Amino acid sequence: MLNIEERKLIVKICKLYYFESWTQERIAVKFGISRPLVSKLLQKAREENVVEILIHDDMLEISDLEKEIETTFDLRQVLVVPTRDLNQDLIYSTVGKATANFVLKTMKQIERIGVSWGTTLFHMVKEFPFEKKDNLKIIPLVGGMGNDKTEIHSNQIAYELSKKMGVKCESLYAPAVVETEFLKDQLVQLPYIASVLEEGKQIDIALVGIGNPFAMSTMEQIGYLSQDVLTELKSMNAVADINSRFIDHNGELCEHPINDKVIGIELEHLKTVKMVIGIAVGLHKIDSILAALKGKYIHVLITDDLTACSLVARLKESKSVLEKSL
Repeated sequence: MLNIEERKLIVKICKLYYFESWTQERIAVKFGISRPLVSKLLQKAREENVVEILIHDDMLEISDLEKEIETTFDLRQVLVVPTRDLNQDLIYSTVGKATANFVLKTMKQIERIGVSWGTTLFHMVKEFPFEKKDNLKIIPLVGGMGNDKTEIHSNQIAYELSKKMGVKCESLYAPAVVETEFLKDQLVQLPYIASVLEEGKQIDIALVGIGNPFAMSTMEQIGYLSQDVLTELKSMNAVADINSRFIDHNGELCEHPINDKVIGIELEHLKTVKMVIGIAVGLHKIDSILAALKGKYIHVLITDDLTACSLVARLKESKSVLEKSL
């Protein structure tokens, strides 16, 4: 048992050694004692629980996050990408590279890959290595025309990804959202649009982003969402968009006219795809990710570690509230 004076000395030594990174020699000189005695006092600090040494294994933490989300939502896989201390651009690039590597490992014996649109998919294609593939075709899953942010449109993503692999791709020459349901019905009957939509139903893997219509929304930036529509969607508890269609907190399709004006594969068809990989980055997408998971639209989730950590914290909070109400 340490007396008061011994404990005070040990605490001072530990603070200099662990917090200030002083060497044992320097500490010995400061207190007028030998270096071996400093070493013994540091050892005694651990034995007497003055100092507790913890090793933070980030990979173990990430593994736990992945398992928690996988188990809760019965997913095939969750890939949590370490991105702490990175700026926003590097976060997107890092998650994009991890997604590209995952897709490369997954795309065995497949004939068609479907791609939606968005910033995360753009970075996935940007980080995708040049690797020649055979008997493969890339299909855009939603329309996209205009001059704004064309690099993140489904057609452009399909084209750039096909170049990386030296394969064919289709193009869906139509807007993502048109003005009326009547116009949509007319356009989807055109042969060159109908054929691509039909191929979209035959894909083996789908790569989709998960958007938040009310925060950093690309659809709003491009002009597909007016303030009136956003207000209406909010009143319907919309929290996410997948392939330009809007869902509520429970993952149910919102009964808003905009969902009937989208030119792209329906969410019910998305559910029939063998593997749907959802990619989402950022704390502003927690509710959006939860809605996509509750609606069972995806089989694989790829996200960054901070988002995954907040997602698991939300799940634990909801579980705690439920237990208290019982």
